[in-house]
Amino acid sequence: MAADSSLEPTTRPDRDHVLSGGFFAKAGSPPVEWAIAEGLTPYEAAVTEMEERVAAIAEGRAAERVWLVEHPPLYTAGTSADAADLLQPDRFPVFSTGRGGEFTYHGPGQRVAYAMLDLTRRRQDLRAYVAALEQWIIDSLWEHHVRGERREDRVGVWVRRPEKPEIAPGVGAEDKIAAIGIRVRKWVTFHGIALNVEPDLSHFGGIVPCGIRGYGVTSLVDLGLPVVMTDVDVVLRRRFEAIFGPTVAA
Repeated sequence: MAADSSLEPTTRPDRDHVLSGGFFAKAGSPPVEWAIAEGLTPYEAAVTEMEERVAAIAEGRAAERVWLVEHPPLYTAGTSADAADLLQPDRFPVFSTGRGGEFTYHGPGQRVAYAMLDLTRRRQDLRAYVAALEQWIIDSLWEHHVRGERREDRVGVWVRRPEKPEIAPGVGAEDKIAAIGIRVRKWVTFHGIALNVEPDLSHFGGIVPCGIRGYGVTSLVDLGLPVVMTDVDVVLRRRFEAIFGPTVAA
């Protein structure tokens, strides 16, 4: 295991493998701190705070943490980003980041959950960890009566849109509702997931999201659900605890 690595999830363990025994910490581990930032968090400040917290967790000076934020409009480039996928480079600030994956968008109305977990206390299995994050999103969506699905050839979580035209003969339309990108240092994770609650979906037009062409993006509100961020946060916490274990308010 390298001291600092990123992961672009291209293959995933099946659900039963991931959730057999959950992704819980070892007995005696403290609960995960659950923190929610107010307002819009600048991206560079978030990365700095994550870096500091990851170092503290790795050294045994701090508990694991999940940090929920919203960012001002911006694009991030993961370690596999292709410059050709940045369609409008002057539209919003662009940040290079060490997480796995390609270009993605963050902005108001999107819930970003940064998960800083110590896999030495859990399972030192990065593929299974990514699949557990996917399951966290899928289970959270299901509580909102939305069926989210994995795709072996496409990262993130997807929603079928049978009411939209087929993207090719016999190929139904699907929209991406959540993205995943992680980084790991000394077996401590950071970065995490981004779930579209009510962002301005037109802002995704400045990039090819995650390098995947031919598919759209959606959100809970776009799907017709009258939800607000606080509703989503409650569900995210409940479903996180079901897979990863107890939390405590920071």
